[in-house]
Amino acid sequence: MLTLRYLALAATALASSAHAAVPLAACDDPAFQQVLHASNATLDARAVWLDGRRLTWPGANAGTFKLYHSATAAIVATPGAKVAGADGALVLAPSATAVPARFRYVANGPVLALGAADLKRVKELHRGQLVLVQEAPDGTVRDATRIQAAGALDDLYAAAENIADLGATPKKNRTTFRLWAPTARNVAVCTYDSGSGRASAVHEMAFDGRTGAWEAQVSRDLSGSYYRYAVDVAVNGMGLVRNLVTDPYSVSLTTDSKRSYVADLDAPALKPKGWDATRAPNTVKAQTDMVIYELHVRDFSINDPSVPEQKRGKYTAFGETNSNGMRHLKALASAGLTDIHLLPVYDIGSVPEKDCAVPQPAGSPDGESQQALTRKTAHTDCFNWGYDPYHYSAPEGSYASDPSDGARRILEFRQMVMDLHRSGLRVGTDVVYNHTFIAGQEEKSVLDRVVPGYYHRLNALGTIERSTCCDNTATENRMMAKLMIDSAELWTRHYKIDSFRFDLMGHQPREAMERLQKRVDKAAGRHVQLIGEGWNFGEVANGARFVQASQLSLNGSGIGTFSDRARDAVRGGSAGDSGEAMIRRQGYINGLVYDPNALGGEHKTADLLKAADMIRVGLAGSVRPFAFQTFDGKQSTLEAIPYGDQPAGYASQPGEVVNYVENHDNQTLFDINVLKLPVATPANERARVQVLGMAINAFSQGVAYYHAGIDTLRSKSLDKNSFNAGDWFNRIDWSYQDNYFGTGLPQSDDNGKDWPLLKPYLAQAAAIKPLPADIAFARDAFRDLLAIRASSTLFRMRSTSDIVQRLRFFNTGPRQEPTVLAAWIDGKGYQGAKFAGLGYLVNVDKVAHTVSDEALRGKRLALHPVHRAANAADKRAAQARFDSASGSFTVPARTAVVFVAE
Repeated sequence: MLTLRYLALAATALASSAHAAVPLAACDDPAFQQVLHASNATLDARAVWLDGRRLTWPGANAGTFKLYHSATAAIVATPGAKVAGADGALVLAPSATAVPARFRYVANGPVLALGAADLKRVKELHRGQLVLVQEAPDGTVRDATRIQAAGALDDLYAAAENIADLGATPKKNRTTFRLWAPTARNVAVCTYDSGSGRASAVHEMAFDGRTGAWEAQVSRDLSGSYYRYAVDVAVNGMGLVRNLVTDPYSVSLTTDSKRSYVADLDAPALKPKGWDATRAPNTVKAQTDMVIYELHVRDFSINDPSVPEQKRGKYTAFGETNSNGMRHLKALASAGLTDIHLLPVYDIGSVPEKDCAVPQPAGSPDGESQQALTRKTAHTDCFNWGYDPYHYSAPEGSYASDPSDGARRILEFRQMVMDLHRSGLRVGTDVVYNHTFIAGQEEKSVLDRVVPGYYHRLNALGTIERSTCCDNTATENRMMAKLMIDSAELWTRHYKIDSFRFDLMGHQPREAMERLQKRVDKAAGRHVQLIGEGWNFGEVANGARFVQASQLSLNGSGIGTFSDRARDAVRGGSAGDSGEAMIRRQGYINGLVYDPNALGGEHKTADLLKAADMIRVGLAGSVRPFAFQTFDGKQSTLEAIPYGDQPAGYASQPGEVVNYVENHDNQTLFDINVLKLPVATPANERARVQVLGMAINAFSQGVAYYHAGIDTLRSKSLDKNSFNAGDWFNRIDWSYQDNYFGTGLPQSDDNGKDWPLLKPYLAQAAAIKPLPADIAFARDAFRDLLAIRASSTLFRMRSTSDIVQRLRFFNTGPRQEPTVLAAWIDGKGYQGAKFAGLGYLVNVDKVAHTVSDEALRGKRLALHPVHRAANAADKRAAQARFDSASGSFTVPARTAVVFVAE
């Protein structure tokens, strides 16, 4: 895919450090790269720059070390031979200074330093190829390596962090282009009048040796035009390469992100009518007020016949106020939902924005043909979850009515935000700063083609870590953290995003996230809620490289993390379960001990008691000091209850915990219940089990998070990883007639060894699948739960001290009825409580149970007004009783109920 078209030019212009002019024709070359000076020399990067002067070579022995440099990337360093192709070499001396804490993960090795006289040359040398060589006494190579450069670049160009206008900045009579590329030999910007026409001009850019940025100014406003950069950089194994690349700071693009778009996001032409005046509904006073519905833009409307065909799957579908989907969202907002969280809406690399495939699967409930077709088109169809970042700060084009028009996606995204705000909902987005879609010199790589080896986290050999699934970014590096923070600020300021959900946030430094929090708060003029996945794994686990933004390490920051404690206990097992073990490990709501499935009979009562305690951890917001009597009779704080090798209670404040029982990852709650409930469980009872899971979440202190369709019994036909399973396995029916269980076996590859086990369940779809009445029951019961949570701040207390002082569990300890969760919350004097107190009970068993609380004897309690309403969804809940004389509650089978003291 490379061309040598400009090799002759390179031979003359690049023989020295002189810059090569970029001809206009280069801007239109169909190749995305041009090799200017070829070299097939490939080396690992086993050495690490510690700062602008020092480096270390882990594992190397003492000896003579030289730093060879070449402006044309022509160095060949073969063991046993002398170095060839270098412009010169610097002798390095041993240094006795310690390795900085930032590089504590680097193995031991000699620390080497440049001489004082060479420091003035170091910036220029980084703009070419550098090879560290250990030489024998005769000058031949003993060993050679490249050097991981982030430590040096961060030190040498620290001033770059303060650049305020990276990217294209159009103003009246002037447009400025600025790109951070400190290792480039030369940079030019190609400009285009349209998204597909030939280049109209090429502008050489000037290098700023203080910041490492390149700048060009064009003496006219280029708003509405397009551009790419031509960046000449040294690339391992290729030589000196000219990359034709889009802007890491792109604010919009043309179709399939071929060219960046020049736009002033404050320009009136890019604002839909009423944009400046729109405000989010004032429904969230504290982070714990958030009740979130996680929604995919395409899922929302692609299957909705009440939306005009040309708007289905698009941003504009949210403007169809009378569509089935929008009526559903407005009903949720009226009930108490506060936030829509959109799965990634930045520019993604995995969906063709033009002429994407639209497969039409068909087959039996347990058929294989459906997944065979969706697998065939997985990389060419119109669907992907979107965890494939291409350009972090530009809206995704496949959701726009015209992806070729850079303005269209900006306008339509903003209109979508306005439409949701008008429906009573705040708008949050899922952001994925922990990895990129691709890296290296691939066409859809951006960062690595501008500053090779800088933006991604590297291992001991200098290759990119991929623990997140993809090419991990290094947000511990100054300019990658800046890109993340600048991007989040842009979404806040220019798209009025109300909150963010960070994918695999534990791979980010806590310090960077706290700086981001300050920036977005300032941009919004109010607090912007941040939540994320705080999982602790990979090369950064347990603080190996920095203090992480993970569950335990974020304690006290106010940033929320998803809690797997109650999630696993509710569903059964863990997210990593597979095979028969997944089916065997039933959860609290789907039969553990009290209703075993064909494989689950080995569980003991102690397992059920432990599960109940873990759910109580979630109900109490996972805050460290809260205490209750656990199944073994001990009075234990949540911090003292073990969850694997971590404390079950890990948060300082309830706003730092996000409670959920279903999200886009893993099987939906309905599907996991299909696998764990006994097969003979009636469809209407399955709906009740679903409501139990939703209720536990609604009653839990902290942020409440729900996956779109949980309230309509959404099924993905047992697919546990539908990220590229197409529209077929990701459908939602807002007419409430179908939940799409039994629409074929899911993808064979992503379901691994589970796949052969799924067929028998799908073959019985007729018995398992819910009727429209079952879907309607779950839908309406969910709205009642939202209304109950919204009715009182006692379900969403603000502080840990509130929870410790006011929440009390009863029916606990070794003599409890293990299938009933029961709690009382004192509301006296609490702002927004609405009630003097309230009690909630969740009976997951197939039979009614009575539990008592001595402290409530003599009280006058009534069912919550929502339960008493004529249109209450759960008629069985209305049968629950409280006996004041004994302080006892009788709760019907598979019922969640709330009593209040008025």
